[in-house]
Amino acid sequence: MTVLVFLDPAYPDGRPADAGVPALMINDLGVTRGDGIFESLLAVDGVPRKPDAHLDRLGSSADLLDLRIPERAAWERAIATALALHAGDAGPTGRAAVKLVATRGVEGAGEATAWVQVTSAPDNAAQQKDGIRVLLLDRGYDSLAASRAPWLLLGAKTLSYAVNMAALRYARANGADDAIFTSSDGKVLEGPTSTVVLATERNGVRTLLTPERRSGILAGTTQDALFRAAEAAGWELGYGPLVPEDLFQADGVWLASSIRMLVPVRSIDGRGLPFSETLNAELVKLADAAL
Repeated sequence: MTVLVFLDPAYPDGRPADAGVPALMINDLGVTRGDGIFESLLAVDGVPRKPDAHLDRLGSSADLLDLRIPERAAWERAIATALALHAGDAGPTGRAAVKLVATRGVEGAGEATAWVQVTSAPDNAAQQKDGIRVLLLDRGYDSLAASRAPWLLLGAKTLSYAVNMAALRYARANGADDAIFTSSDGKVLEGPTSTVVLATERNGVRTLLTPERRSGILAGTTQDALFRAAEAAGWELGYGPLVPEDLFQADGVWLASSIRMLVPVRSIDGRGLPFSETLNAELVKLADAAL
């Protein structure tokens, strides 16, 4: 079941719409140019996880695009309406994927089109338990491009995801499950839909690391929640810069995202990585508690 709720000033709690019929104008700039932003978050038993973090990031993306979107309270009400409709008469149960979307709207209208979509979340239990195979793929720009060329919108979660999806198709066509982007100057960036997390233990000091955000990667909400919980549990934290060899030297590598949560990486470019079921379970528990 797919639930669709538009943010509409005439409907304070959102305007429900039939997801099975056309709902966008053909000249909406989100359709014709990919000019818009989105967020994806997980809801468990009808309760969204870390909605504030996702709404913060939605606002940051809107700022980078000079895009005026509905106020935060309107999003919160629409999310609540959509989740209530998705639960239906049976009550809120299970895991749901919540997607927030805002486009620049119909060309010339000067008003954003915004909606909340809720579907059942996919079952990622097998990947979370068994891990995934990953390829390193060149993203095509260096690690300083974000500051040098802000018009590239690096660090914004835009609707222009064709490159990200192409990277996933390439990885799967070449015997892998996912990808990790690297910069043209050899720095580790992020996955097409995820944040990279490394764990190391050196001289009794346990550290979690992630690539530095100034390299133009998206700020990871799941990674951030995990880091906060890990720091409280005694872990040290690090924020890059990282190079591919750091991945192979780590005691474990994960891809973190809102829907899949933490997925261990078992190999990169066909080269096996260390994996500890105990460490994996510990980090999954920390992330789950934090979220």
